Amino acid sequence: MKRTSLYSERHAVLVEYLRELRVLRHLTQAEVAETIGRPQTYVSDIEKGKRGLDLLQVLDLCEAYDVSLPAFSVELDQRLKKLAKPSRRTNR
Repeated sequence: MKRTSLYSERHAVLVEYLRELRVLRHLTQAEVAETIGRPQTYVSDIEKGKRGLDLLQVLDLCEAYDVSLPAFSVELDQRLKKLAKPSRRTNR
């Protein structure tokens, strides 16, 4: 059976971060799609979690959002680490 990350929590974190970057830059899906040479539905499917992404596709989106891949990776890593560590609340 083929393993897929499309429906994983990590994929959800990735696509939410990408959507957040688009919104912060005041870009529409159509504007991003035009920049990367894809249809608007491509960006929509990414943001809905219906489309997987490879590294080069992420790089295209980083360029469209004017963020370096290293900066993107650091932030994504921080967000993913929050998944691995459930919050500990202690009653004092």
